Amino acid sequence: MKSILRTVICFSLLFVVWSAPAQSQDQDKEWLRVETVEGNVFFGYLVSENDQSVTLNVETVGEITIQRDNIRSMNRIDSERIKNGSYWYDNPQATRYFFAPNAIGVQKGRGYYQNTWIFFNNVNYGISDLFSLGGGIVPTFLFGASSTPIWILPKVSIPVSSDRFHLGAGAMFGGLIGEESETLGLFYGVGTLGDRDKNLTVGLGYGYAGGEVSRTPLINVSGTVRISRRVFLLTENYFIPEVDTGGILSAGARWTSEQIAVDFGLFRPTDGGGDLIGIPWLGVTIPFGR
Repeated sequence: MKSILRTVICFSLLFVVWSAPAQSQDQDKEWLRVETVEGNVFFGYLVSENDQSVTLNVETVGEITIQRDNIRSMNRIDSERIKNGSYWYDNPQATRYFFAPNAIGVQKGRGYYQNTWIFFNNVNYGISDLFSLGGGIVPTFLFGASSTPIWILPKVSIPVSSDRFHLGAGAMFGGLIGEESETLGLFYGVGTLGDRDKNLTVGLGYGYAGGEVSRTPLINVSGTVRISRRVFLLTENYFIPEVDTGGILSAGARWTSEQIAVDFGLFRPTDGGGDLIGIPWLGVTIPFGR
């Protein structure tokens, strides 16, 4: 329990420190993201426009004029995402930490592919803003194995308070292709306080196997804080109340661009693990969709 309290207190302090509002001088301007037919992307505030062209002030190059017939797409950017003149793009992996989900939903028509240590593969897609469906595989068949682990990941997400508090529920159903095996899995419920850039999640799950559900819950306490345009801090922690040594702590970081997120972290048992410093984590997420 001391480990749980330390984790919650430390992350809550970080959550408060990095909850500063956006710069007010940027909120009076109209910010745009413009993609040209050649694939170039420009972020800046609108200087002027007419029927033939659009002129932006771009941080790195100054004023630039783009002909409308050379524009593939043009979207307005929420001024809250402009900080010190720079565009802080949407979190490309806002609905999970290293692996554990939060209660924030995958938006309709969007999805992501997640790979961990090459072998573990997940895909999730937003059927609606409230429901997403995913699945995963470890492609052991590539190495001649007779069975292949797979799993399915449904999740329901409900925004409760103006995108500041979410509730969610889901499951993981797993099994083996290629041989008869029992279905394994986990049912869970989660609550997430915060937005897509900084949040704290507490979850409760119950595992099952062979048609029986465990009586002992698995508690998850996880969170993330965005500390710069490209970097997030992550923590994902698991506890089993009735087992003194039954827990895992983790800490790490996520480097992002608009098109990719790369996670680095260390996982360590709550009992110290002897001489073990930590088990490394390396994951890559690629978002897709509109």
